[in-house]
Amino acid sequence: MTKGQRLNHDFTKGDLKLYNTNGKLTYHEDSRGFWWKFEFDSNGKLTYYENLDGYWEKYEFDTNGNQTYFEYSTGYWEKQEYDTNGNETYYEDSTGYWCKPDYDTNGNEIYLEDSQGLMRHSIC
Repeated sequence: MTKGQRLNHDFTKGDLKLYNTNGKLTYHEDSRGFWWKFEFDSNGKLTYYENLDGYWEKYEFDTNGNQTYFEYSTGYWEKQEYDTNGNETYYEDSTGYWCKPDYDTNGNEIYLEDSQGLMRHSIC
C-alpha cells in the first residue's frame, strides 16, 4: 500500500507531495501510484533517493560538503577524498579505476596519476 492510499489522498486534486521541516521534498506520488522518496542530511544535501521500481542512490559528504561517496542500486559506486582546499586528491570507482590528481599552490591541477600508470594533465 502506498502512502497516498494510506492517507486516502484525492489524486484528482494533484499528486501527493510531502516535505520535511526545511521545505525539502521527501516523498512524491502520482495518480498512477508511482512514488519517489528523498532523504537529506542536516545541511540539505541529498543522501538517499529511491523509487517504486526499487532503484536507489546513496550519497555521503564530508564536513565541508564535498561528496565523498556515491552508490547506485546496480552496484556501481564512486568515492573521493579532498584536501583542506576542497581539491579532489583521490578518486576510485567500482570498475577498479582510481586516480590521484595533484595541485600547485594556486589550486591548479598539475599532474594526475591513475590506475593505468599514467601521469597526465587532466582531471579524473
